[in-house]
Amino acid sequence: MSSLLSHNKEQLRIRKTLSDTSPASSPASTKSLRHERLSRLGSTGSHDVSNNASTNHAESYFLRRENRLSARKKAEEETMNSDYKKMYEKALATNQRLKSRLETSKQELAMIQDQLQRAQNGSDCSSNVLEAEKKVKADLKMENQRLKDENGALIRVITKLSK
Repeated sequence: MSSLLSHNKEQLRIRKTLSDTSPASSPASTKSLRHERLSRLGSTGSHDVSNNASTNHAESYFLRRENRLSARKKAEEETMNSDYKKMYEKALATNQRLKSRLETSKQELAMIQDQLQRAQNGSDCSSNVLEAEKKVKADLKMENQRLKDENGALIRVITKLSK
């Protein structure tokens, strides 16, 4: 008796899931399916056969359902992986662009540092040249002063001799 009760509950559950999943079935066909199932349940000789058939039907239904869910999950994962792949490729492209800009900036910095170094060396050279020119100028001033003094002495000697 309890076996029959659990079998009836199983049949009700299967019928409910089948009616939920097949909205296109008409009420008349649903009634005929119910009548057929109930008649199979009522016959004692075919109880095991109907139990096996309903079990097989339920198993096949759940296998199909599981396959559909698995396929849907797989499709969602592929879509998600595709989205991640697109985001990864976009990030990779941005990274490459930034690396290129960084390399260009490094090259510009090296050129500017080189120009600055040359300017500093040039200013060192020009300051050395200026120092040398100042020294030469001071030497020339001293030489000029010595020549002026000598010239004055010679003029004095010539004036004394001419008197």
